[in-house]
Amino acid sequence: MQRFRTLTTRTAALPADNVDTDQIIPARFLKGTTRDGLGERLFADWRFDEAGRPRPGFVLNRPEARGAGALLVGRNFGCGSSREHAVWALRGFGFRAIVGLSFADIFRANALKNGLLPVALEPEFHGRIAPGSEITIDLEAQALTLPDGTRAPFSIEPFARHCLLEGVDELDFILSHEASIAAFERAHSQGG
Repeated sequence: MQRFRTLTTRTAALPADNVDTDQIIPARFLKGTTRDGLGERLFADWRFDEAGRPRPGFVLNRPEARGAGALLVGRNFGCGSSREHAVWALRGFGFRAIVGLSFADIFRANALKNGLLPVALEPEFHGRIAPGSEITIDLEAQALTLPDGTRAPFSIEPFARHCLLEGVDELDFILSHEASIAAFERAHSQGG
C-alpha cells in the first residue's frame, strides 16, 4: 500500500448525500477477480449514457476534474452494501482521499484498509471548499488546509492512521512483528 503523509491536490465535487456503493461501482462490474479496470467503471451509470458515451455534465467528465486527487462528497457517502470494490474503483480512478461530512461505517473501514483516506469535516469547513480548489491534507497533523489557509481538524483511528502513514495493511503490520510472535509461540509452547 502507498504511504499517505501529506497530499496537496485539487478537488472534484460530487456533493450529493447518501451515495451508495452500487452508484459508486454498479454490481454488473463486480464479476472480475482483480481490481483491474474498476476505476474506468467508477460512477458508470452517472458518467456514461446508455450507448456508453460520456455525459458531459457529470463532474468526473469535466476537464477541471482531471487529475483531482480528492473527491468532495456530502453526507453518508458509501452507504449500502459492504462491497470493497467501491473503494477499489475510487483508488483506480486516482483518488487518494474522500472529503465529506460523514461516511458509512463499512465504507470508511474499507477505505482505510485500502489506502483511501476518508476525511470527515465539520459543516463549517466542508462548505468552504469549492469544486476545483486546492487543499492540503496532512495525515500526521490530522488537519486539512482549506484554500484560504484555514486548518480544519479531522480524526482518524490511531491504528488506521499508523498503517496509512507507514504504507502497510493489517497483514503487513502483523508480519512486521513476526519475530516477536515466533518468540511468544516458542515461550508458550515450552510452558513459559
